[in-house]
Amino acid sequence: MSEGVTKAPTFELTDVEGRRYRLHDALSAGPLLLVFIKTGCPACHLAAPYLRRLREVYPQTGWNLWAISQDPADASRAFAAQHEWTFPVLVDAPSLAVSRAFDPPGTPTYYLIAPSGDVEAVTTSFSKSDLNSIAERIATAVGAAPTVVAPPGDGNPDFKPG
Repeated sequence: MSEGVTKAPTFELTDVEGRRYRLHDALSAGPLLLVFIKTGCPACHLAAPYLRRLREVYPQTGWNLWAISQDPADASRAFAAQHEWTFPVLVDAPSLAVSRAFDPPGTPTYYLIAPSGDVEAVTTSFSKSDLNSIAERIATAVGAAPTVVAPPGDGNPDFKPG
């Protein structure tokens, strides 16, 4: 995992259904995993089922998972439906203000943010190792047993650049 932003910039965005989400509200409930995506990004499509699995494996409260799409609401909604995502997909288009504030080097980029607002981990691209490391951190935060969410040998590559 690479170094990046050290403190999460505050923001508020609307999801694909028009509901407003604020960073402060999410962090009051525990750690937050933000994932910046683009609907046409092959690595984002590759990561999508593992993100769904991450939410399924740790369904309890005490953490949140939000995707931040750099595409319009319609395309973002279709992407989420295609991958059966049940977590919020926030729309950063057309201004890309939140993307500019975080400055992800590519998509997907993951930011694991502690309740204090400190960015604990940043990783870019599709990496099974990084996804499993994030899963382990979330398990620790919510007091659950760690689960491998991205197993080797499942037919997908271990790494794909974003």
